Amino acid sequence: MTTTTEQRTITTRIPARLDRMPWSRFHWRIVIGLGTVWILDGLEVTIVGAVASRMTEPGSGISLTSANIGTAAAIYVAGACIGALLFGRLTDRFGRKKLFMVTLGLYIAATVATAFSHEPWYFFLVRFITGMGIGGEYAAINSAIDELIPARNRGQVDLAINGSYWVGAAIGSLAALAFLSTSLFDANLGWRLAFGVGGFLGLGIMLVRRHVPESPRWLFIHGREEEAERIVDRIEAEVQEEIEQPLPEPGGAITIRQRDAIPFTEIARTAFQRYPRRAILGLALFVGQAFLYNAIVFDLGTMLSGYFSVSSGSVPYYLAIFAVANFLGPLLLGRMFDTVGRKPMITGTYIGSAAVAVVLAILLINGSLGAPGFFALVAVTFFVASAGASSAYLTVSEVFPMETRALSISLFFAVGTAVGGVTGPLLFGNFIHSGNMDLVALGFLIGAGAMFLGGIAEVFFGVRAEQQSLENIAKPLTAEEAEADHLNRPSPYEAARPGASRQADHERDQRIARRNSLLRDRERAGMWRYLPGPGKDSSFYSPGMVGTASTASRNAAIADQSLDREIGEVEQALDEHGPTRGADLERAVRGRSWGPGRFRKALRAAVGESRAEHMPGDTYRAPARVRTQTPPTRDRNDTTSRHDDGDEQR
Repeated sequence: MTTTTEQRTITTRIPARLDRMPWSRFHWRIVIGLGTVWILDGLEVTIVGAVASRMTEPGSGISLTSANIGTAAAIYVAGACIGALLFGRLTDRFGRKKLFMVTLGLYIAATVATAFSHEPWYFFLVRFITGMGIGGEYAAINSAIDELIPARNRGQVDLAINGSYWVGAAIGSLAALAFLSTSLFDANLGWRLAFGVGGFLGLGIMLVRRHVPESPRWLFIHGREEEAERIVDRIEAEVQEEIEQPLPEPGGAITIRQRDAIPFTEIARTAFQRYPRRAILGLALFVGQAFLYNAIVFDLGTMLSGYFSVSSGSVPYYLAIFAVANFLGPLLLGRMFDTVGRKPMITGTYIGSAAVAVVLAILLINGSLGAPGFFALVAVTFFVASAGASSAYLTVSEVFPMETRALSISLFFAVGTAVGGVTGPLLFGNFIHSGNMDLVALGFLIGAGAMFLGGIAEVFFGVRAEQQSLENIAKPLTAEEAEADHLNRPSPYEAARPGASRQADHERDQRIARRNSLLRDRERAGMWRYLPGPGKDSSFYSPGMVGTASTASRNAAIADQSLDREIGEVEQALDEHGPTRGADLERAVRGRSWGPGRFRKALRAAVGESRAEHMPGDTYRAPARVRTQTPPTRDRNDTTSRHDDGDEQR
């Protein structure tokens, strides 16, 4: 339901309806249709690294030096920066779907054109255009994915999708073995076919993308709320048919003022005036990962060949293992970004990868590394760094308002990558071309320093966005919120609620207050006191969190209500079924649909609050007491809708 006034101010539950959905086939289509382009990107970029040494050999059909390879990498990244800014702005203006079709088309055309390279200038040109296409993809795809994936799964899915780049990298490395085989293809033909095949594979992805809908969040803000409602109705019907159960009632509504376009100046003010700390965070994360990745990935093949005497035919084997290590990082660590939390995981992956890179640099200076040892340390560095690099895109796509999401991704990608991604390949390319191992080690130390600064920025400015609705992390610019009026006059949804429902809300708030009081006591004792962030005490204020010192954190409020509802569902299921094993209890309450780790968290809280008893053999039962009231989970019509107030106290 959407209500509209003559001023085109609407109140809608579309964000809450999207976030409440359990994982379904629809979400897999989003992942396949949008996320698989990173596989193509990894395929194509890794082929460049794998065939780079062949392109510098006589008879390749193009005369390139190792320094030219670094220059081409820098030009590719520069194109990605410009493409991100251009297409990011257009994505926010004309919609996610139009632009992710256009950018994929440009990317495919330029990749195929690369196969016809004959001179360095032409190679540089088509690499620049290819970069523009992939830069536009970064903005359009990450925006659409974040707006269509439920909040509880967003972190894990986003990291896995960005990490799938390395699936393509592994495929590209292995495919390069065939394309570089002179027994199969001439030296001037195999590397050309490698580029051409990647372009044709993109056509299959384009066919899948036709069935991905436009973002309902983008539609209702741009005056097309009826179309947004139809899309969400269709998604809900499909999901409900799949799970064969009614969906839970959506949470709070949001009121926004529709606008067809938002000036760039207003978007820039939003990022750097309302959210200055988040802007610093985004830049630090992007600069760090861009320098380390673009410097090493584009030049790893030439390092192996030039410094460790690895033949050009063997380089693809190394790159395939390197790609697998990079993919396993987000795959194995990604879930913890939603369970352990964004701040500790982003900090840990950035600083952890920096530490391994420092060890690698020291051993290079000492001359104590052969090819296997060097490559093993590089693989470990990037196993950790890959999850952190993916989280940079996740962070900037979450912490800025919906109307600026695509441009925020593109802006921070462009600025961060221009600083780190262009200088990295140029610097490393010249270091490698010098033949001096100490200079190569210096490059690793510079990359480690950039990653370390990103981790420190996360410590001070990070946002605990795990499992939170995007609208609660950053209030849309078009949202109209008068908190005093909200407190004194209920919304259209709230006015229709019965008194018993409001009483249940009051009882829920009392339970949450008691629970948070216990947590505050625990956080003030022992090692808990050193945990970064504001904790549960409202007297503390962390500038990275939504809310202000005078207004409780919106994220915390939403999370508290969700946890209380889930504890109640566990309690109710034990009342109805009696002693139940943990796995059966999870199925009974459909705990998997709550999000990663949430069922176990609710179960532990229920035991801790004596609302459930833990028996031997991972079995649970209701406590021996008489219940005199209906469990609060029967009322799911919680319409509390709160938003953030930016970085600053007001």
